[in-house]
Amino acid sequence: MSKQLNLFFFVKFFTFFLVSCNEYQKILNSEDNNLKYKAAEEYYNNGEYRRANRLLEQLVPIYRGKPQAERLVYFFADSYFQTKNYYLASYQFESFIKSFPKSQKLEEASFFAAKSHYMMSPIFSLDQEETNTAIEKLQIFMNNYPKSKFTDECNQLISELQNKIEKKEFEVAKQYYTIYDFRAAIKSLDNFVADFVGSKFREEALYYKFLASYEIAINSIQSKKYERLLELKQIHNSIVRYYPETLFEEDLTKKMNSVDKEINNFTN
Repeated sequence: MSKQLNLFFFVKFFTFFLVSCNEYQKILNSEDNNLKYKAAEEYYNNGEYRRANRLLEQLVPIYRGKPQAERLVYFFADSYFQTKNYYLASYQFESFIKSFPKSQKLEEASFFAAKSHYMMSPIFSLDQEETNTAIEKLQIFMNNYPKSKFTDECNQLISELQNKIEKKEFEVAKQYYTIYDFRAAIKSLDNFVADFVGSKFREEALYYKFLASYEIAINSIQSKKYERLLELKQIHNSIVRYYPETLFEEDLTKKMNSVDKEINNFTN
């Protein structure tokens, strides 16, 4: 009985699906623009953005210059955003902004145009040109709409994007340590710390600078070793001063015990 009931519902759903598809295709191929307009709006309001998008693609050129155009172009842009086609969403929102500069939807269109770039920002390991573009677009939006209802979200998005750029730069700097190019690591990590003063990766950057300096110091020739050990002690003191409860305390303490013994050998 249960299997028969499940089969009944499956057949019913499948039949409904076929009828729905056929109905949609008829509308899509129809020459009745009023029918398409009503259907596009209904699909959009019901969250069927892909279907709405295909109808809107046909309708936007037809209604250009007419009173309905503003509404259709906004729906068209948003349907791309909702279906995660962010490149075309940003393009269509920008088109809306240029075409309807006095629209009540201007603020929303400007925000989603900028957010589309945020959505296109790649993972930190890839080129971050789009990330920089997104930050710029979001900042321009905030400058244009300082009291916008989207301000908090904008700040959050910008923070995420900046964090991604910082992570990219930190990983590049750290890579020099990974490949044992300790001098390049120190220089790159110093640049990172200077460029990103409040970064959450600052503590780790200082730690890897210490590790690179440690490798150079302990492997130095005798004539340069003492001076480099003292410099290493200064780097350690700087880390502890800024981060008294540093996550790397155990390793730093272990290495500094070895460094202090080396310094004592020189002084004695």
